[in-house]
Amino acid sequence: MKKILFIVSNRKDRSPGQRFRFEQYIRHLEENGYVCDFSPLLKNERLDKLFYGKGNHLKKAFILLNHFRQRYADLKKSRDYDVVFIYREALFTRSIYFEKKFSKWSKVILDFDDSIWLQNVSDANKKFGFLKNADKTKDLIRIAHLNTVGNEYLADYARQFSDSVKIIPTTIDTDEYQLKSYTDNDSRVVIGWSGSVTTIQHFNYAVPALKRIKEKYGDLVTIKVIGDGSYQHEELDIQGLPWKKATELEDLSTFDIGIMPLPDDEWAKGKCGLKALQYMALGIPSIASPVGVNSDIIQDGTNGFLAATENEWVKKLSELIEHPQLRKELGIKGRQTVIEKYSVEAWKNSYLDTFNKLTGS
Repeated sequence: MKKILFIVSNRKDRSPGQRFRFEQYIRHLEENGYVCDFSPLLKNERLDKLFYGKGNHLKKAFILLNHFRQRYADLKKSRDYDVVFIYREALFTRSIYFEKKFSKWSKVILDFDDSIWLQNVSDANKKFGFLKNADKTKDLIRIAHLNTVGNEYLADYARQFSDSVKIIPTTIDTDEYQLKSYTDNDSRVVIGWSGSVTTIQHFNYAVPALKRIKEKYGDLVTIKVIGDGSYQHEELDIQGLPWKKATELEDLSTFDIGIMPLPDDEWAKGKCGLKALQYMALGIPSIASPVGVNSDIIQDGTNGFLAATENEWVKKLSELIEHPQLRKELGIKGRQTVIEKYSVEAWKNSYLDTFNKLTGS
């Protein structure tokens, strides 16, 4: 039996990045002779609230100290593993000590799905910003025996520091994500955005267009935000809903149109299109900014829409609001795209092969 130690920040089913990058492949790995163990830094909801919330600086310092202790424990047992899989980094700090040590005793895979070489510190943890050093990413890439990344933009960066780079797109389990049912009974159209507290800033790029849509269609349109329960927008009549794993699919399935607005900047270019893929997997017609991998996933007018300007957003939202049949057609084609190119089923054997080659299985 081959053994994999997953070095991660969050417990299972907590982080979208972890869930859609590798957690959904665990069963396939185990069915093919691998033992998979997880070592998350934030093990429960209480630690999540402390670490990602504002204030509590002394408690956060103790949390970081415990993280070092945990990684030392991981280091001691890592000799027993064939592969150490690191998602983004071993610690939330500038340290690369543990990655270096892991690579001496096991094969190391570094996986990332964002432009993590750019400094990005949450508002809640600005006082700890001095502990981070995004520039360490190039050293982590050099250390790893294999780098798995979510798109070509990330791969281009990684290839500057390593010849061992493989693109594995972020994927959706289309057995779990089933085609939503289409009904013509409710005349109200729901435009939805799904994300998190840290990405709500991207939703705001669509607000000017959504204001015009609301003025044009009034109560015919409802706008939903999922992922930030504190978000409010009185003019658009939005009260954000918190993300819940138990109701995620049910909440997303209330959307008639899914949107993924992004700025055209270096951070956004590293994004792997997860929101659009989630919508499309459920058969929800999607509109996204033509930034990064979005332009690869969506063929404008065929399996969704791309919108670069405010006027394009208004035009394409209007088309979908006014034509239920178009929503259905684009939704079905979008789901087919996910099944063929961005599903767990399409990628699971290639994913398994990645580990087999690294371990000589």
